[in-house]
Amino acid sequence: MTFYLQTFPYNRLQQRPIRRVIRQWDGNDQHTLGVNIREEEEAYILSALVPGLKSDDLNIQVLEDIVRIEGEYKRSDPADKQDENQYLMRELPHGSFTRTLRLPTAIEADRVEAKITDGVLTLTLPKAESARPKKIKIVHK
Repeated sequence: MTFYLQTFPYNRLQQRPIRRVIRQWDGNDQHTLGVNIREEEEAYILSALVPGLKSDDLNIQVLEDIVRIEGEYKRSDPADKQDENQYLMRELPHGSFTRTLRLPTAIEADRVEAKITDGVLTLTLPKAESARPKKIKIVHK
């Protein structure tokens, strides 16, 4: 015969506030930047959501086949400085993020283009000449 003991419900009542705090804990100090990368014949097109950020808030570096995007969401709400406990829920991003990506081929860093439109960062990353497909002409004799 097996007995399964369950703790007294009072213990669960004590744990509820703790669980609520853990679920709502504002751990957004470090974000992962989600990206889409599309391959075209001569370039990779990278798109990332960066709502509310301006070009000055981002740092983009390219070295061979590695792209690194860094940025920081700053809190702009004046209530943030007054009292953190006024919020019931807090999901808007804040804090820094870094994303480092390795692409299949090297990139021509001198020709990279970046723009932000409606909160979407778009990078055009031209493939290095050595990574582009070459068309070979066949000579008839």
